[in-house]
Amino acid sequence: MHRITANGANIPAIGLGTWTLKGTACADLVQAAIDCGYRHIDTAAMYENEEAVGRGIARAGIPRDELFVTTKVWWTDLSAAALRRSAEQSLDRLGLDQVDLLLIHWPSKTVPLQESIEALNGARDDGLTRNIGVSNFPTALLAEANSISRHPLAANQVEYHPKLEQKKVLGACREVGMAMVSYCPLGRGLDIMREVPVADAALKHGRTPGQIILRWHVQQEGVAAIPRTTRRERLAENLDVFDFALTNDEMAAISALGSAKSRICDFGFGPDWDD
Repeated sequence: MHRITANGANIPAIGLGTWTLKGTACADLVQAAIDCGYRHIDTAAMYENEEAVGRGIARAGIPRDELFVTTKVWWTDLSAAALRRSAEQSLDRLGLDQVDLLLIHWPSKTVPLQESIEALNGARDDGLTRNIGVSNFPTALLAEANSISRHPLAANQVEYHPKLEQKKVLGACREVGMAMVSYCPLGRGLDIMREVPVADAALKHGRTPGQIILRWHVQQEGVAAIPRTTRRERLAENLDVFDFALTNDEMAAISALGSAKSRICDFGFGPDWDD
């Protein structure tokens, strides 16, 4: 499994996103993912599936130190007391003593960032998590968070796919040794798989369009991806992207699709994005 070293964290470059997965179906898919080789599982308090994710992890039965588990604190819980409570409740639901990465899910427009980052550092100090980071932070907020944090931030999880250029955020992450973790990496609902550069590369390499897109992600320095699927047959396919490489021309052609600036997750509580 290809991994990214980022400020002390050792992050598997492909993980399982679990947003929308619930109950027994979620637990079954998490177990199946681990059984077929996944070592990176992503969840969040807001997903309301941490208990099911924890059941899947427990049933898989692999040594805890082989698995990288991420969870996140929702933007309404970023005061010092609420963040601590959210982290502890996530651990209870997951059935774990600590997670590998605890993220602020979205920045808050009302709670001072200083308070949230200090509480996040406190969670690491007290062993609730091995590493800390953020999610959905544009470059200005990312710089501010890094200037406040006593511990290095390991990752910024953001929406990233071929139709959404993220050069500024990726550059900012690289400057400080952070990973950038792509959610919605296949561009949910944007039909990226039919775009000519993707389809042509799939034909040339004898791969699925989804594999081409995931290869495009992990072939970029410091980028991991957490595709979500509800189908077991997709698990192995999504993981099988490390034994071929796209050419520089193929990478550039797929990246050029980013001029569309198609953002899937854009909410009123979100930050001001980079242009």
